[in-house]
Amino acid sequence: MPDYTPADLTPYDPFEGMRFGPTTCFLSGQPVGPADTVPVFADWLQAHYDLADRPIQLLDQSTAAFRDLRLPASSAVRPRLAELEKTVAAAAAAGPEALRALGDDTLFLWLGKMFYGIFITELLTEFAPLIRPRYPLAENAALLRKFQIFFQLLQGLRVPTEYADFVPGSVFVLEVDPAEDTVPFEYDDDLNTLVFSIKMGRSVLVACLADIGLIGQAMRQVYADAQRPLHPVQVAEFKARVYYAAHLLHMVPDLYPRHPRPGDTHLVFDALIDDVGVAIFNPWENAAYAQALAELWYRWDITLADVNRDPTQPLSLLYTPDGTPRTVVHWAGPVRD
Repeated sequence: MPDYTPADLTPYDPFEGMRFGPTTCFLSGQPVGPADTVPVFADWLQAHYDLADRPIQLLDQSTAAFRDLRLPASSAVRPRLAELEKTVAAAAAAGPEALRALGDDTLFLWLGKMFYGIFITELLTEFAPLIRPRYPLAENAALLRKFQIFFQLLQGLRVPTEYADFVPGSVFVLEVDPAEDTVPFEYDDDLNTLVFSIKMGRSVLVACLADIGLIGQAMRQVYADAQRPLHPVQVAEFKARVYYAAHLLHMVPDLYPRHPRPGDTHLVFDALIDDVGVAIFNPWENAAYAQALAELWYRWDITLADVNRDPTQPLSLLYTPDGTPRTVVHWAGPVRD
């Protein structure tokens, strides 16, 4: 393990002066040249799923190819990023169980790097947009605060990092039943709630990246019930539950890096949630959840009316009406219980 000075184990803060751009390492702030970059979506991922020339649509309606999304990274941090990609690539090739075995901290960092790359691309594009986004990210103070917290946690990409009595984010790894799975790769995100999801073959990873594990705690029973091959339509429902839970999350934690001392080998964070008397989540609303669910079910022609057939209990394909985990082998249309 390399020797780290107290300065190395002090979090880098790019928000002072908004130091984002191609001439500054995104993790350390060190000056970098045009060739000092890493791909947002790793080369192995692009090669395996033939992504390089596929377009990504940004909020201003412009597009960028996967291969063109890159992050400025110094020579000091690139080996750590390369090692992370090597580790995840091996696990991804082995399947969902191998990915789960990596642990939430490792998966958080891997997913977080991609989310950061997309978020920053959107943020920088807003300064010279093709079409002005309806909800500019740079004008959302609450979102920028959450992004600042997320960025602190992302320092684990630069130096070894420990999280005292919390996990940096809620990470879920699902397995897709291949029988009716026709999509080898896809990703989606919600920049406003810092949720990111990526599908690689049989594995689907879904994460909320700034909740210190609160959504994971709230969904622990649903996640336990989902530890089996799921039909793609069931995976979509699980994602809808995570996305909606992230929308309801009311608390933004405060992070406190411990003061590093000579000889320390890790950056250590403590987390605190203020206003403990206030609810962590806003109240659940069936109508709003049903809308989120219908949007993720559109490819199966499940309408909002189908979801709301019983307004007191939106349609679920993960569970039967009595709460028993449901098995879906073949999708033939909305379930009529």
